[in-house]
Amino acid sequence: MTEAPESQEISQESLFSLEDLGANQPSALAQEELTRLTDDLIAAFKTVFDPEIPVDIYELGLIYRVDVSDDRDVVVDMTLTAPGCPVAGEMPGWVREAVMTVKGVRDCEVNLVFDPPWDSSKMSDEAKLQLNMF
Repeated sequence: MTEAPESQEISQESLFSLEDLGANQPSALAQEELTRLTDDLIAAFKTVFDPEIPVDIYELGLIYRVDVSDDRDVVVDMTLTAPGCPVAGEMPGWVREAVMTVKGVRDCEVNLVFDPPWDSSKMSDEAKLQLNMF
């Protein structure tokens, strides 16, 4: 008997978490505030595009993790479609600028990570549709 492969689609809930050090403690942020921040952060990510691909970085699956501390400091782990991406030095700054437009965010740090490597399975159905990959 073969096991069905696990879905590689990342849910919104799995991207966003409380600060690692305090994740098991009650949050000072009300659930409504955390929900608003999550929605606003996703909207901010959707304003950043890979210049070579006409799809935003959120739908491409380039955002791997977002931590929001009780002080509203945001840490983003993201990747690129390829380690040699020509905008590798610029895109984290674009993401930081977008995050800093979100009301209530105090500070933002963006980390480039390459594990796991990005592949097209991380793209949303919307992105695949835009790129005619169905």
